[in-house]
Amino acid sequence: MNLPLKPLQVESLKDACITRMEELILSGELKAGERLPAERDLANRLGVSRPVLHEALVDLAVKGLVSILPRRGVVVNDYRQSGSMAILSSLLNYQNGQFDPQFTDSLFAMRLLIEKETARLAATNTDPEQLGKLHELLSKESSLNRSDLAALVKLDFDFHIQVALASKNHIYPLILNSFVSVYTHFTTDFFERCRFTPTLDEVFAFHRELVNTLEQHQPQKAMEVMTALLEHGKAHLLDFVDQTAHKE
Repeated sequence: MNLPLKPLQVESLKDACITRMEELILSGELKAGERLPAERDLANRLGVSRPVLHEALVDLAVKGLVSILPRRGVVVNDYRQSGSMAILSSLLNYQNGQFDPQFTDSLFAMRLLIEKETARLAATNTDPEQLGKLHELLSKESSLNRSDLAALVKLDFDFHIQVALASKNHIYPLILNSFVSVYTHFTTDFFERCRFTPTLDEVFAFHRELVNTLEQHQPQKAMEVMTALLEHGKAHLLDFVDQTAHKE
């Protein structure tokens, strides 16, 4: 029997510890400015070893959820003020895959701001090697098995990363990669609903048009195509959200 089974994912103690601490902080049960118990005591309460707890706290500090202060211990931060991009996936997990409308609008606005600029720069700076890689992705799109949702989501993300790389700006690809889990969360929802419809053909058409503007070195046109592409995806996602809300 050929079942489409995936390996089971088991959280490590460190990951489980991180998840629990994130829940406490994001829910407000642990408040900003509050000092956590000593590591030994906190580790006992959570049922983990002190080294495991310390590794979890370091991860939380990288995300901006806590600060590890010499001789003062660990203090909870106001994540809205000190959080980094790394916290986005934690927020998504905490809210069961849903952001409130204002947060979602902020994400779309940030993506539009960044990717319009990557498109503009790519039209100015791209070289034959980068264009060749983009054409390889277009070729993969034309022969893609639409039943393979994971491959479709990855291919779409690879396209946007390749445009960012073509911009020759070293930071923009890093920014996109820093919220890949959130990015692909939304695109998975989008492609799951549209992969067998003309909407997907429209996405691929935008991709082809964008690559053409890069080849022709048309920065303004590249920005316009990228804007239309992102607004197209946003409109379809919001339409689905509205339909779901009315059904409920």
